[in-house]
Amino acid sequence: MKTLYLVTGADGHLGSTIVRLLKKQNLPVRGLLLPGKAEPDIRGVRYFHGDIRKPESLRPFFENTGHSSLAVIHAAGMISIAEDVTPELYDVNVNGTKNIIAMCLQYKVKRLLYVSSVHAIPEQNKLKVLHETTKFSPDLVVGAYAKTKAEATRAVLEAVPKGLDAVVVHPSGILGPFDTSGNHLVQMVTDYIEGRLPACVNGGYDFVDVRDVASGCLAALERGRKGECYILSNRHYEIKDVLKMVKMQSGGRRLPVLPMWMAKMAAPLIGGICHIKKHRPLYTRYSLYTLQSNDRFDHTKATAELGFKPRDLFQTIADTITWMKKKSHSILSVSYTHLTLPTTERV
Repeated sequence: MKTLYLVTGADGHLGSTIVRLLKKQNLPVRGLLLPGKAEPDIRGVRYFHGDIRKPESLRPFFENTGHSSLAVIHAAGMISIAEDVTPELYDVNVNGTKNIIAMCLQYKVKRLLYVSSVHAIPEQNKLKVLHETTKFSPDLVVGAYAKTKAEATRAVLEAVPKGLDAVVVHPSGILGPFDTSGNHLVQMVTDYIEGRLPACVNGGYDFVDVRDVASGCLAALERGRKGECYILSNRHYEIKDVLKMVKMQSGGRRLPVLPMWMAKMAAPLIGGICHIKKHRPLYTRYSLYTLQSNDRFDHTKATAELGFKPRDLFQTIADTITWMKKKSHSILSVSYTHLTLPTTERV
């Protein structure tokens, strides 16, 4: 019988895109959702509710499959642009991953594909190109999310000598259609289109299409080498250039471009206002740090071994906007207080 694919985080941006791709190939899929979450409108998928922090809640997801082999894609996780690791973040990203590892070993899963992040890769100075590594430690990275992903990645690789067939992928900044889970980059595009983004900042990152990452995940699951890691990146794009692409396709007002020093000064104020209004800020000290960090990620290995070929971001943005218009409603309803700040440039 066919391999049954088990996808955690099946309602997330990447997880739901992976599920769509599997169903497009007519492959049997189970999706894991948190208790109380509504099932995505994707036909032919059997959804289970469980919490990766609670191993007993995962058993129905792994049992009574009726298939000769299981493949697990662990895409569930908690994203944070905060500096400090919270107990919840650690419990989800680290302990949750360890629970998935234990389940995979217990139920003799054929292969585990773990979705890590480029943030888990030890930081280097900006002159160095970043390649795959097998050395992961929370002490070698900056930021709460990065620290938990580094520790979880290490746990996955340490389980390989114990009998786990696992492959790790490291996506860069994911952008693209099909997001209903609150992706920060999609939020930025949405806020700009709807006039809620108060300013742009000088800085950028490596942004990649969610569909290319999903394809890379399945290729790694199928052809990746046991115990190996693969970077799924694209190339560096300045934030102001990303917003210019959005403006070319959907219109939008000109935004002030803040120098990084000014953005860092304003971040605590914006964060405080958002906290009072119970809104999520895009610009935090850590997110601003990331926009200045080394993002020279090399995906040569994934291209050579997996056939990974990221598309141009202009097409990604065009497709994202088209999808947003089809949805005919805001992905997020986040508003910002408009600040008047001196700048030297506008988008």
